[in-house]
Amino acid sequence: MSVFNHVGHCVTDLDRSRRFYVEALGFEPWREITLPDDGTAQLLRLTPPVGLTACYLRMDGFVLELLHYSGSGAAPLPAPDRVMNEPGLTHISVSVDDIDATCRRVVELGGRVVEETNIGMAVNVKDPDGQLIELLPMSYAERIAAEG
Repeated sequence: MSVFNHVGHCVTDLDRSRRFYVEALGFEPWREITLPDDGTAQLLRLTPPVGLTACYLRMDGFVLELLHYSGSGAAPLPAPDRVMNEPGLTHISVSVDDIDATCRRVVELGGRVVEETNIGMAVNVKDPDGQLIELLPMSYAERIAAEG
């Protein structure tokens, strides 16, 4: 048996990212922990000091773990500009009440709208660290829920 736990996302500024996900996208803060370097460095294959703080946010049963490293041995690298057909996790998708209002809030909180992806009923935005997020209308989530 298996159960879903969380998805981890490395961020460069924990306060900024927490605020972005909570205020722009509606995630709910859940818990925050600072992990000891013993074991953490080995598990993550990083050189101590790691200085890891993990901030967990929730939305509809989905848990997003924001990972922030303050130790000199684990400074994050610049985020590459990934494309959708590159292997690995490509994006997070969130349904919102008002796509245009959410896009404005994304920009206010340090993210950006990927204008060339705007097809009217959906658009991609990036969080302050460049993570791609697909915004869909709430009607999409409602339709999927109705289908079971």
